[in-house]
Amino acid sequence: METLSANNSSVSWAAIFAGAVSAAAMTLIMLILGFGLGFSVISPWQNEGVTMETIGWSTIIWLTITQIVAAGLGGYIAGRLRTRWTDINIDEIYFRDTAHGLISWAVATLLVALLILSSVGAVISGTSKAGASLAQGATSVVPAISEVASESSDYFTDALLRTEPGAEIAQRADGDVRDELSNILVQALRDGELNEDDKQYVVGLVANYTELDESEAEQRVDNVIERAEQAVADAEQTAREAADTALEGATFASLWIFVALLIGAYIASFMATVGGRQRDSIIH
Repeated sequence: METLSANNSSVSWAAIFAGAVSAAAMTLIMLILGFGLGFSVISPWQNEGVTMETIGWSTIIWLTITQIVAAGLGGYIAGRLRTRWTDINIDEIYFRDTAHGLISWAVATLLVALLILSSVGAVISGTSKAGASLAQGATSVVPAISEVASESSDYFTDALLRTEPGAEIAQRADGDVRDELSNILVQALRDGELNEDDKQYVVGLVANYTELDESEAEQRVDNVIERAEQAVADAEQTAREAADTALEGATFASLWIFVALLIGAYIASFMATVGGRQRDSIIH
């Protein structure tokens, strides 16, 4: 039986690494199993299969179970395989076993995060990136709204130049006219209003290419601008709600991962004391 006196090193690194490797391997196995179970309940069809909320809670529960099983295995092995100490009291033995389990869990966590790219490492990285991105939420929405305005401008240009079915007009707006109208619309949506000079110019174009009188053309321009502004406002609200949801999800996930890791650290420390007591109880 291998023993060490109180004057020798208190750390059995061989036992720690054995426990850490075992815990890392078990983590990988549990994560692969979790992915398989997750894919089995996800449906590619809309409104079928489990909800995203169910998937989120299932992921949290599975990560917690993974931590309990893997950390418990690693801590137990680290405690059971560590070198027996002599000439020290029970409290010191308990502390050293606890430390062995904790160190084994820490090494296993680093192995999983750095070498295996586990879900824990990926979520932590994703959460930090999401936090940095969401911190600029107010400014990041503006380019998105501009893009929506640009993509929708062709539709609103068509609405401005629309003619009644069967109506005959002298000429139809060519590509240059449509592009000009589209650019004016986009600029108006970015500025939040259509200035008076641009409005009179647009009203003149609409009246010319649709054979509407001046008042009817102006009414159409007002209606189309109002609809376009409402569309941009709806897009902005949707973008803000999506950003808020992403921020809440990232915060929720990071907090529960923190809790799961704390549980893993405790289980590893406790199981190391169990393994250590069983090792010391063996009589040769």
